[in-house]
Amino acid sequence: MHETSADNPAGRSGLNACLLKSAAVGALGGLLFGFDTAVIAGAIEALTKLYDLRADPTGFILTANSQGFTMAIAVIGTVFGALLSGIPGERYGARECLKVLGIFFLLSSIGCALTWNWPVLLVSRFLGGVGIGGVSVLAPVYIAEISPARWRGRLVGLFQFSIVFGILVAYLSNYLVDLTNPGDLEWRIKLGMGVVPAALFFFLLFGIPRSPRWLVKKGNVPEAREVLTSTGEENIERELQDIQASLEAEEGVTGTPLFTRKHLFPIYLAVSIAMFNQFTGINGLLYYLSSIFTQAGFSQVSGDIQSVVIGGTNLLFTMLAMSIIDKVGRRLLLLVGSVGTAICLSGVSWIFFTNQHQEFLIWLLIGYIAFFAFSQGAVIWVYISEVFPTSVRSKGQSLGCFTHWFICALITFLFPMFAKASGGYPFCFFAAMMVVQFFVVLFTYPETKGATLEDIQKRLTTR
Repeated sequence: MHETSADNPAGRSGLNACLLKSAAVGALGGLLFGFDTAVIAGAIEALTKLYDLRADPTGFILTANSQGFTMAIAVIGTVFGALLSGIPGERYGARECLKVLGIFFLLSSIGCALTWNWPVLLVSRFLGGVGIGGVSVLAPVYIAEISPARWRGRLVGLFQFSIVFGILVAYLSNYLVDLTNPGDLEWRIKLGMGVVPAALFFFLLFGIPRSPRWLVKKGNVPEAREVLTSTGEENIERELQDIQASLEAEEGVTGTPLFTRKHLFPIYLAVSIAMFNQFTGINGLLYYLSSIFTQAGFSQVSGDIQSVVIGGTNLLFTMLAMSIIDKVGRRLLLLVGSVGTAICLSGVSWIFFTNQHQEFLIWLLIGYIAFFAFSQGAVIWVYISEVFPTSVRSKGQSLGCFTHWFICALITFLFPMFAKASGGYPFCFFAAMMVVQFFVVLFTYPETKGATLEDIQKRLTTR
């Protein structure tokens, strides 16, 4: 068994160039995830006006329902991407599958920029959604499996950092495009900007190694040894023995079923944290941020400036959480975030119900984003990637991400309809869910900081 104490220098693995490069490239998929999630917020108003004011041969009009569907179609794609990526990820490896998803992102950005009617836009956004869903499964798995225990929280946290950096880039990109006033091309330029990071992601994937745990699972121990050497693992042979022992404990290296009794607790942890991540309301807010500010009385340009501020806050507090997640642990971050987001969401709900003190909206949303980034945002991908054994990690990550994106699709579709009646209803619901999350985490979530993936497997599959 590995030493898990951070105070034991003999068991420490260094953060070398190969390890950092591999984690950073894997995390770049998160930038595409975040960019695609947020960029549509700056284009939806233009799309609504376009299909309201100009006759479209399809006859589609972006009403409240179809606006919700335009936003939700990408999330529906993520459901499919998350559900279907686990099996090929186990068979062909995360790195190879991420290359395919990079192509999906390219096709999506090009299709959105060149679309000539609403159905083509929907298909293009669906492809981007499939890419997001697949990346959210495979990138955290890849980073977790290539990272030493003492660095795993921070390195997997790079994925969330990339997500929020992508969100900030999208908001900033939308703001800069607005300043150039490109007219009818505005929304096409905004949606087409994703081509650049998609191409970069695809080509950089050819320069990183495959996961050592996946290689051992496939019987390629010599290459796994080379990867562990290049990523700075100090106790290579002991690490290989632990990986092989964990696979043997799972009764084989191929075809291990996920839904067995010994995996019930990891399944519960992955599904519940994915549900609560969406019950924070984060994607409803990010997708409709411009509309929320408009409903509160802000102008288009003013709303875009506020969006950039919120994106910057998201990035800052994600970085803060990443710097301490391996020291204070995952559980404490979730508890602090539950309290903070519940308070801020309650305040936002009160503003919309009373139609008073709109000047406080930006500050409450900044506070909400800060607490979310500091807790759920930083923890979810780390936690889901840790709690499953190597033999079913891709399948387990797929289940957690499927849950995450399925609920996200529902919230994204329903948000504008509930917000139309009163912007306060959705935020009131999200605040209540954060109260529930606090007690679920307090009484049922174990801490995983500082433990190897194999040690976590032993603890959680024997409960």
